Order: sequence, then C-alpha cells, then structure tokens
Amino acid sequence: MNTADMSTIQALRGDVALQIARFLERRQLSQAAASKLLQVPQPTLSKIVNGRVSELSLELLIRIAVRAGLHLVLQTGAAAEEAGAFLSSSGPVAHTPTRSRLADEARHALLATARDMTPEQRLNAHVKHSELVTSLHHAGRRSR
Repeated sequence: MNTADMSTIQALRGDVALQIARFLERRQLSQAAASKLLQVPQPTLSKIVNGRVSELSLELLIRIAVRAGLHLVLQTGAAAEEAGAFLSSSGPVAHTPTRSRLADEARHALLATARDMTPEQRLNAHVKHSELVTSLHHAGRRSR
C-alpha cells in the first residue's frame, strides 16, 4: 500500500476512534463498562480513548462504532487531509419530529428497495449518493 493510502487510512482510524471516545464520554461509561457493552477488551478501549490506534484495524473500529450505535459517514479525498469520519446522526432526538404519511411511505419504500439490492448495487447507490452530495457541496462553495 502506498504512503497516501496509509495516511488516509490512519486519518480515518483516528477520526473513528475519536467518535467512539466521544460516545464513551457522553455516556459517562468507564472503560470496564464500555468494554462489556461494546464487546471489546478493555486494553483495546484504552488504546482508542488515548488515540493509539495505529495497530488497530479500521474494520475493528467500525465494528465498535456500529455496536455503539454511531451513524458514521466516512469520507476520503484526493489528499489524506481530506479524509474523516463524521456522525450523520448524534442519536435520538430530544423531540419527536413531525412526520407525514407521505414521508413514512417513501421511507418504507426506500428500505424495501434497499433490502432487495445486492451488496454491489447498494455500494453503487452509495457511491452515486456521495458523488451527488460532493457536487452539491462544491456548488455551494462556488456560490459564496
């Protein structure tokens, strides 16, 4: 693997670990309690909390984030500095949002379609979505 790839992966590792550490802080969990909750050895959590993640795989960190219920968005870019992991949702909202029957029907139809897709189709759909979001982001920057 080349240096740019490794730098990107290391940046993602660091950001995912940071999101996990923030989760533990918000929940005010001890490392022992978090270890049980997330099904991870306590020394591994210590590495995550202290940012020593170079020897942990990105896959392991993502599995831990999933167990924590974190909704992460991973972003890469042309340079390693553009890579990051962001929360797409910080968890349950304090208030119940107003929902419409039309929005519920659309959500159910989308979920049904996603269940019927192959992993490759889901990946392609995600790539297209990411490209659209990136285009919108860049268009917003140009309009400022």
